[in-house]
Amino acid sequence: MVAGSNAMDRKLVFTYGTLKRGFSNHGLIQSLICSGDAVFVGAAATAGRLPLVCGPYRVPFLLNLPGAGNRVSGELYAVSSRALARLDELEGVSRGHYERLPISVVVFHGKEEVELEVEVEAYFAHRSYAAELWRRSGELGFGAYSDAEAKGYVKRKDRPQDITFLDQIRVFVASHN
Repeated sequence: MVAGSNAMDRKLVFTYGTLKRGFSNHGLIQSLICSGDAVFVGAAATAGRLPLVCGPYRVPFLLNLPGAGNRVSGELYAVSSRALARLDELEGVSRGHYERLPISVVVFHGKEEVELEVEVEAYFAHRSYAAELWRRSGELGFGAYSDAEAKGYVKRKDRPQDITFLDQIRVFVASHN
């Protein structure tokens, strides 16, 4: 058993964007699974409606604005504290990019599509710019981050390095469609 992989130490994390299978940051989840620090739980969706929008570089953001948007589909993972620290780093939690908050999701189980509602955590756009991001999107969100929404996504290494991501977000929300 890998250190930190005790099931009791796990947190459930809902992924809805680039961490999902088939998207650019899923390699991190795969490496966490290989090290025993993450386990795929299943397909899930937000229990309530929330906005899912794309910001600069087609980066997906879930907005903590309950009742707006759609039910958002994604994937649920059980992760160790070590994995959670790696995810927090990727999501820029300490830099004000995203914040990890509680959320209710419905997990789909088996062929009968049994729905089980559970409290988990997800990475939301930081509250300092979430409302502006929603306005910038025309108050239109997606039900899923799919290949269509991801078209045009720019990996972190390929973005301008002379400006912080937070500043890139601020420029994006200040610009017009």
